[in-house]
Amino acid sequence: MTTITLKASKSKTSGAKMNNRPGPMQWRFLVVLAVIVMVFLVLAMRAAFIQVIEPDDLIQQGDSRTLRTRNMPTYRGLITDRNGVELAVSVPVRAIYADPKIIHESNALNQTRRWLALAEVIGQDVDELVSKVDNPQRRFVYLQRQVSPAMADYVEKLEIPGVYLRKESRRYYPTGEVSAQLIGITNVDDQGIEGLERLYDDWLTGSPGSRKIRRDAKGRQVEVLEMKNGEAAGNLALTIDQRIQALAYKQIKEAMLYYQASSASAIVVDVHTGDILAMVNAPSFNPNDRSDISPHRMRNRVITDAFEPGSSMKPLAVLSALEFGSVKPGDIVDTSPGWMRLGGSLVKDFRNYGKLSLAEIIQHSSNMGTSKLALSVPKQFLLDSYYNMGLMSDTGVNMPGESTGIFHERNRWSEFELATLSFGYGISVTTAQLARMYATIASGGIKRPLNIVRDAQTTGYQPAEERVISEANAKAILVMMETVTQDDGSGVKARIPGYRVAGKTGTSRKAVAGGYGEEYVNIFAGVAPISDPQLVTVVLINEPGGDLYHAGDTAAPVFSEIMGGALQLLNIAPDDRQMSATQVIERASHGG
Repeated sequence: MTTITLKASKSKTSGAKMNNRPGPMQWRFLVVLAVIVMVFLVLAMRAAFIQVIEPDDLIQQGDSRTLRTRNMPTYRGLITDRNGVELAVSVPVRAIYADPKIIHESNALNQTRRWLALAEVIGQDVDELVSKVDNPQRRFVYLQRQVSPAMADYVEKLEIPGVYLRKESRRYYPTGEVSAQLIGITNVDDQGIEGLERLYDDWLTGSPGSRKIRRDAKGRQVEVLEMKNGEAAGNLALTIDQRIQALAYKQIKEAMLYYQASSASAIVVDVHTGDILAMVNAPSFNPNDRSDISPHRMRNRVITDAFEPGSSMKPLAVLSALEFGSVKPGDIVDTSPGWMRLGGSLVKDFRNYGKLSLAEIIQHSSNMGTSKLALSVPKQFLLDSYYNMGLMSDTGVNMPGESTGIFHERNRWSEFELATLSFGYGISVTTAQLARMYATIASGGIKRPLNIVRDAQTTGYQPAEERVISEANAKAILVMMETVTQDDGSGVKARIPGYRVAGKTGTSRKAVAGGYGEEYVNIFAGVAPISDPQLVTVVLINEPGGDLYHAGDTAAPVFSEIMGGALQLLNIAPDDRQMSATQVIERASHGG
């Protein structure tokens, strides 16, 4: 029995060994294992290819989702007067823009009530507004620029998909129409397009800084990667004194209305520096509300409009004769019989003044006197006098649109042409050029460029000075011009109680095709105080329409108000000892 059992046991063991060969299930397992290994190998190779060999594409895709560059806002520089009073500032506003693609994808146009509300608040027709976003291929379109914070908050609460807000700035002019032509304006993109805003646009405009950030999936900033500082905008400090500017504009505007003139202008200049303390024109415009803007209101007539100066040029004819030496300050000129013919043309005075001193020639504005003095010097010497006083060149302010005047140089000059030149015909100058001429006389014969900007770094050059006439003759002509504001002078209404004033009236007819018309230009140019000249003021009334059309009745009293107020504002001491204390108090009580 034992033997049989062992044999059976051996037989079973032998059968089990034969069944240890791999079956179908084991082969499938190996195949799956091989496939898995191959997949991992492929993934590893792909990862190595992306991460090591060509990682840039993946990095770019990741950065496009997480990196953002934000521009840091920059504002246009300030424009201030000489005392720091702000004349132009930039205020933060918002712009409403839309992404038409998002609007169409979210069916935002179906929200009719919201679009009606948006159109109403920004003052546009709803159909016109919708037409701006009807192209789903566009990604950006402005709906309204430079909206107020209150309007922007309202638009934000409408929550129209695809309609957004962005920050920008708008120029604001605190002084309004008072300095409008001088300061100028900017366009909707904050770029200067007129006046000093245009001339110094590069200086006033800064470059914005930027900040590169990384954000998470919810749009939150998680890291600042890079900061780039921008260039700060430069500020512009003018020579203008806003107190005098406001005073001058008030007087000019009132004069234009009172005398029914088509326009009026004035300029106030510091004698010792050439600084322009005021430059005003009427009519003007409000740069903060451009609905009434028109070209004739925007023109800075002080520097753009040239006119025949008339009798305001007569002191230069007397000065030329003094400089040449054909007369001396105490000489007498015989103007009898009050008229003369030159080459068939007539030169005459209002009446026969007889023998006149040089001062009386200026006081009575004698055409005969200035004509004889002009003809007493060589032609070229006379013409050079006009050039030397800066009447044929720019004044130095370098503002857009500045005119250099009109003067037709010719080889031959008749005696009549030279005579008419002596009393302000045959030459056209700007108000600024005339002010520079009188400032040259007031400064003792030193010609300086006019300045409108205080900072030499901004303008890029230092003003040059040049002596063009002798100090003795300059002082002599100044004393002669004082007679104009005294009894029997043509500019009595230009007097300023407490101050000695020198000046000259100018009443000239405006040239038309074929001769001269019936419209007049009235000018008064003057200096004060005579004992120590500080200011020059020139007033121009263009085409007065009432019964008064002589400069002594129109421009002279306006000059008195502007110059008198400026002298008081600058605390310049009176120099007229003949004025009583009662007159001083009375003038002060009336505000100059």
